[in-house]
Amino acid sequence: MPKGGHARSGPPPDPNSARSDARGIKVTALPAEGRSGSAPDFPLPRRTVYRWEHEDKRRFQVVDTDATDAVAKRELELWEWLWRTPQACAWAMPSESWRLHAIALYCRTFVICEGSDATAADKGSLHRFADDIGMTPAGLRANGWAVAQDVVGEKRATQGPAQAKKKSSRDRMTVVQGSGN
Repeated sequence: MPKGGHARSGPPPDPNSARSDARGIKVTALPAEGRSGSAPDFPLPRRTVYRWEHEDKRRFQVVDTDATDAVAKRELELWEWLWRTPQACAWAMPSESWRLHAIALYCRTFVICEGSDATAADKGSLHRFADDIGMTPAGLRANGWAVAQDVVGEKRATQGPAQAKKKSSRDRMTVVQGSGN
């Protein structure tokens, strides 16, 4: 009988351990600057937004073209942004092409959750999609990805122009006046 119950039972594998080496578990480093290049075409059909109208005690739905256009525009903005993230470098690999619809569904669900009529189920789905496509720390670990840190760039950014120059040992010393004994 299988143990664990679900995919995330127990601690995640430590990619730096000898056991992970023996099992062939490796972490793929994703560039912190993200992916350059254009995003693929959005694979889902345009989502139609409806509104309720009333006439002679009857209620019926009609297409809200302005809302439909606004939703389509927001989905494309978010889609373009997603394809500039570090995770997009992994998604663009041929072996990961199967994720395209999950990424699009994350995008669509994200836009739904931005609205005031989002349900708890919508928000739960958003989190699940985020994990699946690596947009959360847990999702990065589960996919075997890590965003590479630009240590040199971070150090350069934290140093001001005065700190960038090397100081000599004399600059770090202070003169202490003797007591004249």
